[in-house]
Amino acid sequence: MSGTSITNFTQAAQQAQQWVNELAEDLGWTQPRAYHLLRCVLHTLRDWLSPEEMTDLSSQLPVLVRGIYFENWKPLDTPVWERKKEDFIARVEDAFSGDMLNDPDEAVRAVFRLLDRHISHGEIVQVRNSMKKPLRDLWPAA
Repeated sequence: MSGTSITNFTQAAQQAQQWVNELAEDLGWTQPRAYHLLRCVLHTLRDWLSPEEMTDLSSQLPVLVRGIYFENWKPLDTPVWERKKEDFIARVEDAFSGDMLNDPDEAVRAVFRLLDRHISHGEIVQVRNSMKKPLRDLWPAA
């Protein structure tokens, strides 16, 4: 294994940790809880997007975050066709069943803000526009 591979792996881990740290700071949460939220929202978002939009978004995620995004993905079960905000939020809340979210909309909004900071504006606009208005309203203004 070359030194470049180790360097790339280390940089990927640092970049993923930076995302988790930013989210934890934004919400005033612990890093494990912020990681859990990031993972839940990414999985839900992945399953809400069309295959084309889902892969376009994935191409801009850091390598380790992309791995989280695709973890346990079942292509035949996606995309979800009933794409209501309430269902999106309920899916995230279900993942926190033992650790209730005080404000699930704000938690999801924080992940969307994180994505907005790190993903190209054009891609964010495409992702936002692929969603119904109530869920789209959780994204920062385009």
